[in-house]
Amino acid sequence: MELNQYLDVFIDESKEHLQSVNEHLLELEKNPENLDIVNEIFRSAHTLKGMSATMGYEDLANLTHKMENVLDGIRNHKIQVTVELLDVVFASVDDLEAMVLDIAAGGDGKRNVTEIVQKLQKIEKGESLESDPSQEVAAAVAEESVSTNQQYDEFELTVIQQSTEQGFSCYEMTVRLRSDCLLKAARVYMIFEVLEKCGEVIKSTPSVEQLEDEQFDDSFMVTIVTKEPKEDIEKKVMKVSEVESVVGTEISAEFLRKKSVEKEEKIAKDQDHVQKNNATTSQTSQNKKKQTTSSTAKKSSKKQQVVSNKTIRVNIERLDILMNLFEELVIDRGRLEQISTDLNHPELNETVERMSRISGDLQNIILNMRMVPVETVFNRFPRMVRKLARDLNKQINLEIVGAETELDRTVIDEIGDPLVHLIRNALDHGIETPEVRKANGKPEEGTVVLKAYHSGNHVFIEIEDDGAGINREKVLHKALSKGVVSEEVAETLTDKQVYELILASGFSTAEKVSDVSGRGVGLDVVKTTIESLGGSITIDSVEGTGSIFSIQLPLTLSIISVMLVEVEKEKYAIPLSSIIETAIVKKEDILNAHNQKVIDFRGKVVPLVFLEEVFEVPNENEEDDFYSIVVVRKGDKMAGLVVDSFIGQQEVVLKSLGDYLTNVFAISGATILGDGQVALIVDCNSLIK
Repeated sequence: MELNQYLDVFIDESKEHLQSVNEHLLELEKNPENLDIVNEIFRSAHTLKGMSATMGYEDLANLTHKMENVLDGIRNHKIQVTVELLDVVFASVDDLEAMVLDIAAGGDGKRNVTEIVQKLQKIEKGESLESDPSQEVAAAVAEESVSTNQQYDEFELTVIQQSTEQGFSCYEMTVRLRSDCLLKAARVYMIFEVLEKCGEVIKSTPSVEQLEDEQFDDSFMVTIVTKEPKEDIEKKVMKVSEVESVVGTEISAEFLRKKSVEKEEKIAKDQDHVQKNNATTSQTSQNKKKQTTSSTAKKSSKKQQVVSNKTIRVNIERLDILMNLFEELVIDRGRLEQISTDLNHPELNETVERMSRISGDLQNIILNMRMVPVETVFNRFPRMVRKLARDLNKQINLEIVGAETELDRTVIDEIGDPLVHLIRNALDHGIETPEVRKANGKPEEGTVVLKAYHSGNHVFIEIEDDGAGINREKVLHKALSKGVVSEEVAETLTDKQVYELILASGFSTAEKVSDVSGRGVGLDVVKTTIESLGGSITIDSVEGTGSIFSIQLPLTLSIISVMLVEVEKEKYAIPLSSIIETAIVKKEDILNAHNQKVIDFRGKVVPLVFLEEVFEVPNENEEDDFYSIVVVRKGDKMAGLVVDSFIGQQEVVLKSLGDYLTNVFAISGATILGDGQVALIVDCNSLIK
């Protein structure tokens, strides 16, 4: 079978299952006794294993199988969930992720996982991972024989006993199918047909329904009462194709009853031992409450899942092509509108207006198709915060708010890394150690809030922590020593401006370089990336109380609303998202301050920027008594852009200037207007200092 055509689907679904495993493991850590969560993890792992085996990635399938064995032990109460156990399972998920990424990059998905497999096997057997006595208690001893895993109720034991008294034998037949068996349910049906001709099947593990639905690994167990010899039954089952092995074990009711009693006693003994040694017993009632909440939340999430399943998976490249075609249509629409205005033909006007309305609706639909919940980025952070908190010996609670907020896919793809830098920074520099927090009268556990919300044509993402805040003097001293600012400038800086100095290249206030941060790289990359997306970042902080890093991002990068203006005979587009309002100002109302022309705009002094001078446009017009001004903003700063005249508002397609015209000052791109002219799009952020 040609499997390459399924590779993309395999990679996407594997990533989703691994994400689901990560999320549920984090939940399990908070609710270690909730078996529903274990079952969810088991389901994802089981599907991943099945997919990997079908695609021929044996290493991936084997490691998942080992992890599955541990999960099976947890849900059968043989293994107790501990932090150390979760560390090993998380490490296994890391290896699985690395393998999937390797496959996505064209590799064969192979990886040396001997160490982690040994740890999983130790857990499975109930052995201690290290010389930690608590773990010896935590993990119960796994049964040596597969046959003793079978659980029989009283009725089944009676049937076995009566059959034995009547001269029948009872066998547990363990059947293993070949790993490349494609129609497992069909093989199971054929095996059952053979066994039922030999005697009476009284039990199967997994159940018949699960076997029919192929919800089992490669092996299953059937208990049969028969008068035929065990060897004959084994040979008959082996006649069914794709059966790898059949092993029969004779059992008796007395033996099973004895084992059952021993098992119950052992479980009771182990549980008693665990309870005595477990210091977190007091959290049991709290956990139960959380379980109830979790199960309620789960029910509602299942409902949501049913709704969200009505979707199809579309390659982002196809959406990009669709978007590009639509951009061309928008340019032609502008051209048609222009022709229609020039000709002033009633029927043409009517048709063009109708076309504009329909294409406007189409534009909204296409843009919405590209919108992805920011949750896809946020999902990776709980796991990262857990690991970092353990590495840094800190107690940190991560709260995520507004994960359903949607952003354009192109922005989503870029925003992940900057957020990783900011969260690592908050954990390393922001949140203090439990001892320091306690000494400062704060709770030992620090809180980091990751929040996303819409506001106008922008999405805001905030990272807020209740840590130590930023020390103004320390930042300023470092900036002066590194020559980032001069002493004269330093005296005029506001608090926010000082905090934003930490975004400068090579700037770090860390006293020592750690694995997490402190090398002076990172935050300048964050600033550069966010600005390249047309966004901005601001920092607010109160020393001793905490900091907020706020990122402002545009909803989409492709089609934007602009105000067209004219400077001499050239046309420029100013994004509406930056504009506060337009004004006509008398020349005599222009003031001078610090060699800079300014205006008094509603009581605020706003500096003027002459686009004619910035873009070096040849001056041909005579001096006018009035200035046309577009007041724009960047955060809480404003500037007045002086132009010759306003043309009007329009939606335009943003096109980059290409590789030959990079770093053109104050120009973020270009667009083609309805009359075929090219208009440059002004980058207001560059003009405001």
